[in-house]
Amino acid sequence: MENIKLNVALLRRRVPNLTSAAKSVGLRPATVSNLCTGKIPVSRAEVRTIVALASLAECSLDELIIREENVEMIETGIKTLDLFAPLAKGGTIGLVARPGMGQLVLLAELFYRFRKEDYVTILLKPEEDIPEVNDVVDYFNIVTSSVEEAYQSIVKAGEHKQIAFATDRSHVLNGKLYDIQDQLSATNITNVTTFLIDLKGEAVDEDLPYGPLETLWNFDADLSARHQYPAVNPVQSTSSVLEGAHIDQTHFVIQQRARKLLRRYRELSALVKVRGLDSLPTSETSTYKRGERLEAYLTQPFYVAEAFTGQKGKTVTLKDTLEDVRKILDGSTDTQDIAALSYIGTL
Repeated sequence: MENIKLNVALLRRRVPNLTSAAKSVGLRPATVSNLCTGKIPVSRAEVRTIVALASLAECSLDELIIREENVEMIETGIKTLDLFAPLAKGGTIGLVARPGMGQLVLLAELFYRFRKEDYVTILLKPEEDIPEVNDVVDYFNIVTSSVEEAYQSIVKAGEHKQIAFATDRSHVLNGKLYDIQDQLSATNITNVTTFLIDLKGEAVDEDLPYGPLETLWNFDADLSARHQYPAVNPVQSTSSVLEGAHIDQTHFVIQQRARKLLRRYRELSALVKVRGLDSLPTSETSTYKRGERLEAYLTQPFYVAEAFTGQKGKTVTLKDTLEDVRKILDGSTDTQDIAALSYIGTL
């Protein structure tokens, strides 16, 4: 039962407004989201949940539950993404953030890196004129203003190039994104990785802001306020790549250990703010300090921000990230200053 999953693409096409639809049949949207990203394995889902989803999608259980193929990860060289919520190649990725949390900067950085890897990068601009978009258009090979133009650009790029495609949530809400995906499903073009952003910041208040996703990046207000970029929440972000056997055991174990540490560190931080560090027992003090250092290490200089920060962008391989995080978890950096771990590449 471990090699089955939900047919996310089918759900995305047939139930665009999955939040409302899920609630209407008594399902928790968070549960549906976790099933889609693989955070909850299908084998552990309640039968009534699967039956209700099949009813919403007007499909059989055989259509909804499919045998999963190997989900390939796109390694970005961005530490926190590759470790905690890897990109699913050919999947749909949703960015959930308030304005000012850095989602456009992260998108620009990703597409800058994709172009270096010979991807065709395409942007479908939002329906409304949003000035901030003009700051990132230079990082795309192709900038389109209509769904038809975007579709033709994807088709023209063809079957032999990897495509990174980005668009705003407005095209999800009006259903036009699904028109593109429906048209592409009739072709042999399966190499499109889609990024959905929310420039108005309304997605934060929705349980399933984009419908089913393969990867979800939740941005964090606290990280952003403290200028810990990229401000992607490592605990709340997830990916279908982490399900089953899509990552090796070393990655899975280190990711789980790191997530557990950061979760506890956040709890302790609230206590420290009120009572001070001296109020913690010795064992918890060690946890707190390692959490501080891991959080600092997960910051990273971006190439697209070099002119503003004065720091050269850094790319860190997943192998190096895993080795560095293991050292932090095991206490090798306990005596290092936090500042020495902030905005670096590798240890």
